[in-house]
Amino acid sequence: MNKNDLSIFEEIESSVRSYVRGFPTVFTKAKGYQMWDEAGKEYIDFFSGAGALNYGHNDPKMKQKLIEYLMSDGVTHSLDMATSAKRDFLKKFNDVILKPRNLNYKVMFPGPTGTNTVESALKLARKVTGRTDVISFTNGFHGMTIGSLSVTGNASKRAGAGIPLNHTVTMPYDNFVNDEMDTLDYLERFLEDNGSGVDTPAAMILETVQGEGGINAARFDWIKRVDEICKKYSILLIIDDVQAGVGRTGPFFSFEPAGIEPDIICLSKSIGGYGMPLALTLFKPELDIWNPGEHNGTFRGNNPAFITATESLSYWEDKSFEESINAKSEKITKFLQSIVDKYPELEGNVRGRGFMQGIECGVDGLASKVAEESFNRGLIMETSGVNDQVFKLFPPLIIDDAGLEKGFKIIEESVKSLISAEELVAN
Repeated sequence: MNKNDLSIFEEIESSVRSYVRGFPTVFTKAKGYQMWDEAGKEYIDFFSGAGALNYGHNDPKMKQKLIEYLMSDGVTHSLDMATSAKRDFLKKFNDVILKPRNLNYKVMFPGPTGTNTVESALKLARKVTGRTDVISFTNGFHGMTIGSLSVTGNASKRAGAGIPLNHTVTMPYDNFVNDEMDTLDYLERFLEDNGSGVDTPAAMILETVQGEGGINAARFDWIKRVDEICKKYSILLIIDDVQAGVGRTGPFFSFEPAGIEPDIICLSKSIGGYGMPLALTLFKPELDIWNPGEHNGTFRGNNPAFITATESLSYWEDKSFEESINAKSEKITKFLQSIVDKYPELEGNVRGRGFMQGIECGVDGLASKVAEESFNRGLIMETSGVNDQVFKLFPPLIIDDAGLEKGFKIIEESVKSLISAEELVAN
């Protein structure tokens, strides 16, 4: 068989496959912030499993803990039965994450994916309030199952549902209209006027930084006012931290700098630590009105994920870890701004915060070309936004300065080559 032969995927696998189209090679090995394909080519990973690999590939301590657990015949599948692996995770999550932040939440294990935690959050909000509707925001993305799609903004993804998506109201996200308009004035006007046609919803759901929607970062004062509006009208606030959480924007929870305590928090992706499937739904104790088994899932007791997740929390026992994220985040911002300034042909704007940043390109199709050229040169990076207008940097949080610089160099070389090619065509 030829190395990097993709024919079996084209022959057998469904046309729904997507990432293999953007990264057309056969990967065989991964470590830290690097991946290698079948031919031995090395890639810098600025993708991190779409945010599921915040601690990089094959973290040695997590790997060792997982191997030891498997070799000792540790329980793999247990639904929601009590196991030592789950107990250890709950204790460490409470001790390392919740208590130091003075947060008091019940922890629910839905199915192991991001859309599972969102579905459980929506269901709980409706059960607690007795109301039907949920307010979501423009360009939001919350998952691909029916409930999650109903609060997702992307038209093409919504169309995939095949049925009307009801009982949701979409409101403008921060700066959706322009920089001057306070979109929350608009939202609150609907809530306070009985003639608006908008009933008081069960909940509002939002991402503090919209990953798939174009790396749109809400201002902290905007997030804080959303929280205040929710309290004023007895609406539950759901923060979807599936992608923006677990350090991706700096702090463990992306909403921490806004000084709020959401009613419900959705976590998945990197909460498993090692890329293992795991999801949590956190909610304030007074909301815990579930009947036993009222929401469940066969794979909610993923014990190998508890093992790696528990070990991953050790990073957060040392304050220097978060400090290193913030320091490297500044390097990312500085680099992206330099690209925008040096190459005005991009018509670029820097978006996002933390390790969740990118450049929105005003030239149609250019962001996708940058990502493609970067891949050809040995860097894995994807695009986001309704028109794929943003190329986004999602390196693992553990990447060192040398790794960042290597990635920066490839991106700049890619931008420069594309702009030079465009100028040649124009001439």
